[in-house]
Amino acid sequence: QVQLVESGGGLVHTGGSLRLSCAASGFTFSSSAMCWYRQAPGKERELVGHITSGGVSTNYADSVKGRFTISRDNAKNTVYLQMNSLKPEDTAVYYCYARLQGYWGRGTQVTVSS
Repeated sequence: QVQLVESGGGLVHTGGSLRLSCAASGFTFSSSAMCWYRQAPGKERELVGHITSGGVSTNYADSVKGRFTISRDNAKNTVYLQMNSLKPEDTAVYYCYARLQGYWGRGTQVTVSS
């Protein structure tokens, strides 16, 4: 059974940091590029960034570039999203996505207070 389980969300003040994790199971994690998406209330889901299967290359949306970092540990079947210098506009539900297989996690809420 395929599972992607996000964790690490919560409430943080402007300028704070959070580290999200996405634990994968039920498929060959190391073969899949992984993405982080987010969806704010009333808005469409948007791509935050992605990391290649081997973790060598990453890419980010302009809105988070320089503040967010995606990494992965294939030995632990886990992908991470380190979020620094958080802003109220980063408030959203954050989802991980296995690009090759098309699997979504259920999301974790991140709220940044001003």
